[in-house]
Amino acid sequence: MTAQDASKRLSPLAGRGPNAGQPEAGMGSAEVVAILLSALWLLVILALYLLAPADQGIAHWTPTVLTALAIVMPLVMIWVGTSALRAARVMRSENQRLQAAIDSLRHSYLTHVQQTEAAGEPTVSQKLEEIAEAARKTETALATFQSSRHGPARPAIPAEASKLATEDQGSLALGTSAEDMAPPLPAEQFIRALNFPETAEDEDGFTALRAALKDRKAAQVVQAAQDVLTLLSQDGIYMDDLRPDMARPEIWRQFAQGTRGRAVAALGGVRDRTSLALTSARMKQDPIFRDAAHHFLRRFDRMFAEFETEASDGEITALGDTRTARAFMLLGRVAGTFD
Repeated sequence: MTAQDASKRLSPLAGRGPNAGQPEAGMGSAEVVAILLSALWLLVILALYLLAPADQGIAHWTPTVLTALAIVMPLVMIWVGTSALRAARVMRSENQRLQAAIDSLRHSYLTHVQQTEAAGEPTVSQKLEEIAEAARKTETALATFQSSRHGPARPAIPAEASKLATEDQGSLALGTSAEDMAPPLPAEQFIRALNFPETAEDEDGFTALRAALKDRKAAQVVQAAQDVLTLLSQDGIYMDDLRPDMARPEIWRQFAQGTRGRAVAALGGVRDRTSLALTSARMKQDPIFRDAAHHFLRRFDRMFAEFETEASDGEITALGDTRTARAFMLLGRVAGTFD
């Protein structure tokens, strides 16, 4: 669908000629009433002038200036009121046109999304699932490689694990997974993963995401965030469009330590009324969305409680600016976490 086709579909005024969208130039009911009132007033003035006794003509009522004002001012007031009514009618017409354009835009967007899904184009959720599957295959291959490969080409393992294997080989319990042997995920890489890749060419973002999906705890938060971001996008809510008020690191630390309510209300810094209204309505009407949102809030809560103990103020601030944190602010405010 080209931009020209889209503009024709989105505009309810398309195809009406060069003056489409302009208010009608003809006379309305207000103008007709104003003309009638003006004519009636002039007739009254004329009748008073003609029917008045000769010795009490209009020239003897008042001075000339007052006479002119008495004749002209009602006419001026009539036409001022008429102009105000006409302006109100134009404003009402413009408001109706704007509302019709917004409704058409939303309908066209939803139709396009449905057509895209029907055409089988991969969604963000499908792409992330493919990445997770590739990460699991890579992990399995690395585990096989480590168990069969010897010599200097063997991948390095953490120093603590190497020392433990040297001192007591039998202390390594059966069933120990590669996740347990892997080094902790660096905070910088974890924060980058929570923001998700910016574009399809964002190599650093995809690298951080793959690393996070290999970490069991990080993967739980990333997958929960992926679910709610995908569901929110169905209503046209994107985290890049939100500009929340950023809370100070000490507020985040209070939240991590169990404080709730108004003491941490600054975390609900999302002010976009449209996003809040759409999310609140979806939370009430869609049980799947409600379950996914509460699951995400619990995962984020547990993750941040552990993250805060070792994170610096700068790392907390960076995490608070990720797409995942913005989704937490939006859903937390709708769910009443900060009330």
